[in-house]
Amino acid sequence: MAYRRTPAVQARLDAQREAVLQSAVMLLAERGYGGCTMAAVADRAGIATGSVYQHFANKAELSVQLFRRVVTREIEAVNEALAQRDTPQQRIAAVVETFAARALRARRLAYALLVEPADAVVDGERLVFRRAFRDVIATEIAAAVASGELPEQDPVLTAAALVGAVGEALAGPLAAAPHSGNQYSDNQYSGNQHSDNTTVVPALVSFTLRALGGRDDSDA
Repeated sequence: MAYRRTPAVQARLDAQREAVLQSAVMLLAERGYGGCTMAAVADRAGIATGSVYQHFANKAELSVQLFRRVVTREIEAVNEALAQRDTPQQRIAAVVETFAARALRARRLAYALLVEPADAVVDGERLVFRRAFRDVIATEIAAAVASGELPEQDPVLTAAALVGAVGEALAGPLAAAPHSGNQYSDNQYSGNQHSDNTTVVPALVSFTLRALGGRDDSDA
């Protein structure tokens, strides 16, 4: 007769898996991928290393789930900011502004997500991450073109170029100070703003609007 887990056992295992992921998120924000060893995650979660392997076969599998957990929160933050703007151009600017500001306020975490050398499976997840942001922007560009607010263009191509440009612009600041911002919580995004935010983020927003074929307020 096959063994069937009782609801209580399954609940305990689910809670332990969640604790492992939460511990991995904290370590990622503090130490990057290099510091997210199975042993370190187990120690932070307060369990034996072998118990981590009950939930994740290896570090690569854990890293993928960890990446997806953090990226989901970033996508949610962008969508929340986007929903608060009225026009397509404002919504596109909100995507760039929110993404860049959050990255610069949590540099160690953003460095791990965007720049830090990692397993090949994580690089694959990074492609998915970029495409998700590309698709959000492309949808807004298409709406702006259809309404006549932006000149005719390929929404997907323009969006992909913007995502690449923003990532490249952030790579330098993130790599220069990967240990800034070592706590992962929504509270960190409301304060401790680095001085770069006062120049990099507005510059990226202006670049975005001009790249779309629109006008920034500073062009007036």
